[in-house]
Amino acid sequence: MNLHSATVDLLRTLIQNTCVNDLTPTSGGEYRNAATLESFFDGAPVRVQKYEPTDGRVSIAFTIEGTDPSAEPLTLLGHTDVVPVDKEQWTHDPFGAEIIDGRLYGRGATDMLYITAAMAAATRDVALSGKRPRGTLTFVGVADEEARGGLGAGYLSQLDPEPFSWKNCLSEEGGSHLPVRDGSDAIVVVIGEKGAAQRRLVVRGDAGHGSAPHDRDMAVTKIGEVARRIASVQPSVTTEQPWPDYIRAWKFDPETEAALLRGEGYEALGDLARYSHAMSHLSIAPTVLRAGEAINVLPSMAYMELDIRPLPGQSQEWIDEQLRTALGDLASEVEIQHLITEDATISPTDSPLYQAICETYAEFFPDAVVVPTIAAGGSDLRFARRKGGVGYGFAMHARERHLGQVLDLLHGHDEYVDIEDVHLTVDAYRSLIRRFLDA
Repeated sequence: MNLHSATVDLLRTLIQNTCVNDLTPTSGGEYRNAATLESFFDGAPVRVQKYEPTDGRVSIAFTIEGTDPSAEPLTLLGHTDVVPVDKEQWTHDPFGAEIIDGRLYGRGATDMLYITAAMAAATRDVALSGKRPRGTLTFVGVADEEARGGLGAGYLSQLDPEPFSWKNCLSEEGGSHLPVRDGSDAIVVVIGEKGAAQRRLVVRGDAGHGSAPHDRDMAVTKIGEVARRIASVQPSVTTEQPWPDYIRAWKFDPETEAALLRGEGYEALGDLARYSHAMSHLSIAPTVLRAGEAINVLPSMAYMELDIRPLPGQSQEWIDEQLRTALGDLASEVEIQHLITEDATISPTDSPLYQAICETYAEFFPDAVVVPTIAAGGSDLRFARRKGGVGYGFAMHARERHLGQVLDLLHGHDEYVDIEDVHLTVDAYRSLIRRFLDA
């Protein structure tokens, strides 16, 4: 079976295994995809390591030892869990892995099982080639990425000794194209991701009977004003890279480019306006509001939760100060509680691995400019960066597949991946491994 067919067949099975992570410790069932991967590598000369921090949540690593201990290693992090589905909104079986008109439909097809399958197939191809790489190559089928990795990459990153190298890592996403205004090509590589600064804003008021509200300090009224003030926050646009070069890569007219660099005119970016705004700003999204239980009781407490995503360099302390400034004279009455907090991470664009990525893109798209971007969401790569390694999102899409189209598929109904992109991605991984590890 050739590399393309093997990758597609593996991808279909990974989807059909239904490893749905609903953010609870007992969900996921990644042991099914781990077993599929173990069977896929059966007979290949690789070292297999399995990790199961709790029942069923299995991550599995396949390693080919390099011939030169001083050579750069490479680790491929492909997560094996997927998010839940609303079956009523799908027109295809979300776990049927049907191929229709050149597209493979199924939950996780884009996020990120097509990359996981490509990583596995490329790694097995190296193992079966009979030529060991100079540097050590490891592919990891990682559990629990969709729940921020506590039972997957987060757990693996805390093991001592380290189960594999975190020095040079690849994962999702990347390889899609920008709709450059003059028709030229630009291809994106993800070099970093925003952090997490989840907050709960708590206010207190007078309890009492709902029939007598006069002259009460009402928690519900107060949290409403808190919500209004937080909604009015307008963080300034970043001036740090990669934002300026990302905008310049679009080749807008000078007036439009200048406006975007000032943080204005995002409508010029079309279906990438929302993503681009998130990439260039601290984002603050009110997502949860709670107060009271009984309709005839004035609650003494109310709270609002905020999904806040900082850019690199924006500290947790700085974020709290932004919130206090927005609250103004209410700040002393609002308790700011920290929930999940993680600083943003970013990798340099002058590392050997980044150079290999650029050279690989040039092999497939010689005329494309490589454009670094920052992901608005999270990935397992942040664990590599925290351990001192570099991490990049790497895949490959056909020329007509724009970044906005790919982003719209993530966690969406009728998620699919083009078969052409599956083939391109496994070819790209095989080429990059050859280039970076001499394999």
